[in-house]
Amino acid sequence: MSHRGVDKEPVNDDRISGRGLLTVPDAAWELAVERAAVIGPLAESRMGGFAVDKAAEQLGISRGRVYFLVRLWRDGQGAVSDLVPGTSSGGRGGTRLSLEVEALVRELIRKHYLTRQRKTVAAVHREITRACRLRGLPIPSRNAVRRRIATLDPRTETVGREGSEAARPLQSAGGDVPAIIEVLEQVQIDHTVVDLIVVDEQHRLPIGRPYVTVAIDVRSRSIVGLVITLEAPSALSVGLCLAHMVTDKRASLERLEVDVAWPMAGKPRELYLDNASEFKSEALRRGCEEHQIKLSYRPPGRPHYGGIIERVIGTLMEMVHELPGTTFSNPAQRGSYDSDARAVLTVVELEKWLTLAVSSYHGQVHSTTRQTPQVLWAAGVEKQAPQMVTDSAAFLVDFLPVMRRKLTRSGFVIDHVHYFRNGLKPWIARREQMERFVIRRDPRDISRIWVLDPDDGSYMPVPYRTLSYPAVSVWEHRAALERLHAEGRAQVDEDALFRMVEKMRMITESASSTTRKARRNAERRKHSGTTDEPELSMVKPPDDLPPDEDNERSLPEQSVTPFEVIEQW
Repeated sequence: MSHRGVDKEPVNDDRISGRGLLTVPDAAWELAVERAAVIGPLAESRMGGFAVDKAAEQLGISRGRVYFLVRLWRDGQGAVSDLVPGTSSGGRGGTRLSLEVEALVRELIRKHYLTRQRKTVAAVHREITRACRLRGLPIPSRNAVRRRIATLDPRTETVGREGSEAARPLQSAGGDVPAIIEVLEQVQIDHTVVDLIVVDEQHRLPIGRPYVTVAIDVRSRSIVGLVITLEAPSALSVGLCLAHMVTDKRASLERLEVDVAWPMAGKPRELYLDNASEFKSEALRRGCEEHQIKLSYRPPGRPHYGGIIERVIGTLMEMVHELPGTTFSNPAQRGSYDSDARAVLTVVELEKWLTLAVSSYHGQVHSTTRQTPQVLWAAGVEKQAPQMVTDSAAFLVDFLPVMRRKLTRSGFVIDHVHYFRNGLKPWIARREQMERFVIRRDPRDISRIWVLDPDDGSYMPVPYRTLSYPAVSVWEHRAALERLHAEGRAQVDEDALFRMVEKMRMITESASSTTRKARRNAERRKHSGTTDEPELSMVKPPDDLPPDEDNERSLPEQSVTPFEVIEQW
């Protein structure tokens, strides 16, 4: 579905819960992921003695430690972060290895064991011993190394030591796509540009083709998530599609005023994606690990592995070809048909139509399964109820693009824009002792950022320091900065930046009745939630804060510099 920015409640509302996923050291996080793969299923079972013994052997810990981890899992939220180890790493039933040694062992296993030289465990242990002595670290036992090697994925181990051809039998016979037998066991996601010209809501004139991101449950062939945007596919598109997938769709159906049933929802166990950059972001990887969603990618040169999602997108586009304003699949099919002249649907109207199309699709017999998607879905959820997410906003924040910044006396400065709220004051007072903060930002609306509290792991919303500035998207902000640079401005401050944003918006509004690009930009703003009037008030840093040594960030004028490379969105 089309989505606006994260809801703009007053910044003194409750924070969004989070548990500092991006501040956990890699070694600790990898250990927690390894534990969750064993403890999660065990905690959901009847926990017989054999199962506990097997878990203890897999993880290289005692039976008592297994019971302790199961209790953590059940008392927590059933997420990877429940099992992140604390500072203590020794003692009876502990992790046995410190985080530093654990990281070194895993690195040297990759470097020396997973090679075509096929070194023995003893040889790898000698390399680990040598490296630990050089660093003054405790030397792990050979059994500890052997246990960690035993937890390697068999195919990964075979590829590393014997090559991809030797590992081919471990995939499935003949390289066929492995069978999926349960709903939400695997969900495939992909994007495409819609074969339709849409119009703006004000003038009903063409603004071009939108994009759609679709998620399909492989077992039932049900469409479990769908997002329409005027922005090109990005990591944000994936996050929005996931948020639509895991929550009850009745609220969005009511918003659209569409009276159909769309019960297909829930958290998938595995996402199957192609190798596009938006599917490999840090936010997507950590977010999926936190929510125990496995990420898998199509093998290169095996296009049939993504055939299911491509076929369902093709089916939707065939239905779109019946709409006025369709572009068809190619110019040859379109012929002399004037798509612009025939276009009549807005983005919202297209969203409604696609919702009805999805409902119709769910009731049709699928050529492969010989059953309707809704029948297969109902049979699947009868065996096991899907795991739902109740707070879609908190879920989405886990998948927003990530950046890291130091805190200054005046708050945070991101791309020439200042952010501040009184809740930052305790951190500002001790900012010199603090590391860079993890920050998430919704590219559709940069009027506030989400700052990870290093103490309790929650996300604090922090607004513009000057609240009278309008909400803008990243693309508007960048366009304004480029315009200032083109005008020869050597220095840029916030006021100049936002004056340019307003100037460009006025140009867009006056040109929207004649220019397709201007109309499309106006619609992008409308659907990103950045057209609301801002609250006319100001928040200034208090005068009693200690002086700031980071002078260049406190100056009202800044040199125009390229954007710092942050995660692709």
